[in-house]
Amino acid sequence: MRSTFSSIFYLKRQVVRKDGTVPVMGRITIDGTQTQFSCKMTIDPKIWDTKTGRAIGRSAVALETNRMLDKIRVKINSHYQEIFDRDNYVTAEKVKNAFLGLEHRQHTLMKVFEQYNEDYEKLVNAGMKSPKSLNKYQVVYKHLKEFLYQRYHVNDIALKELTPAFITDFDMFLRADKHCCNNTVWIYTCPLRTMVSIAINNEWLTRDPFRDYEIKKEETKRGFLSRDEIQLLLNGKLKNAKQELYRDMFLFCIFTGLSFSDMRNLSEENICTYFDEHFWITINRQKTGVRSDIKMLDIPLKILAKYRGLREDGKIFTVPHYVTCLHGIRAVAKRCGIEKHITWHMSRHTMATEVCLTNGVPIETVSSILGHKNITTTQVYAKMTKERLNRDMDNLSARLDGIEEYTINSI
Repeated sequence: MRSTFSSIFYLKRQVVRKDGTVPVMGRITIDGTQTQFSCKMTIDPKIWDTKTGRAIGRSAVALETNRMLDKIRVKINSHYQEIFDRDNYVTAEKVKNAFLGLEHRQHTLMKVFEQYNEDYEKLVNAGMKSPKSLNKYQVVYKHLKEFLYQRYHVNDIALKELTPAFITDFDMFLRADKHCCNNTVWIYTCPLRTMVSIAINNEWLTRDPFRDYEIKKEETKRGFLSRDEIQLLLNGKLKNAKQELYRDMFLFCIFTGLSFSDMRNLSEENICTYFDEHFWITINRQKTGVRSDIKMLDIPLKILAKYRGLREDGKIFTVPHYVTCLHGIRAVAKRCGIEKHITWHMSRHTMATEVCLTNGVPIETVSSILGHKNITTTQVYAKMTKERLNRDMDNLSARLDGIEEYTINSI
């Protein structure tokens, strides 16, 4: 809906200069809200027509005054139209700021976000950043654009207009309109925080709109397959070669700890032998860039032998789209009698928990295998399985039996 818009000129008669002239003021009215500004000129009130808001007569002063007022009016109308076309939402303050040169149009949230994404994409193309991280920023950019139009009827917003209320409104939009859970909201507000940090660092924003906003990441249960479920997957009778491919790739991730993207990128140059003449995977993780050195166990070695050499580009697996693989492995799991809700990342959870930690592999080694930057990340995977708990307690019992002070002859 187009705004009601008018601009008029009037005299500030209470301020009289020594020469008897008074300042000429301008007033912009949009949808009932007003703002005033100085026209940077004075005039003798005797030649001013209050009704028309113009100078009277054909004197040089009157003609020059009216020419300047016409020029101001044209500029104001031009700024109004430009802001309306750009934002689809105009305020009197916005038009005044544009006329006075106070509107920093290049310093708007979406333009800063857009430039950030363009720069980030260049880093992704150079192999320095993860495509998944870029996708996250692009998704948040899209959500912000929809939120701005739905909540404020604009396509962009000046950084200086960001307030704590804007942040909480966006939080509510993600939860209510996009049906995001708490942790997804936590993830999606991080890119917005990045844009605010950029604005503050460049002094485009003086106050942090996140100052009153709090959100904490909730701990979630990370599922993994048990030893029995891994056996069901290994021994399951599948329908066709496609299901075998999904099963084999998932098992390969279970026994190597590779993520889906790292498994997809795996090529011959990542397979090598060291001093022990065993096959190793040496790969820089796509997500973190951290190098992983993984000694291949029997099961991934057999899978490697099954698929190696089938592609001309040196890649090990012909990997379908992620969603296709996800639906595929869920169908395989169901066919094998596994009732858990399967995600592909569950393979890494299983590697860390059931394959490594349950069998006594130190958490430092697990962290290196998974390619984590710090061991804190690995501790999230450190589930205490019943098998490991039972073995550790048996070992403790055996040690205590050999210590005289813990020996009780009778109770």
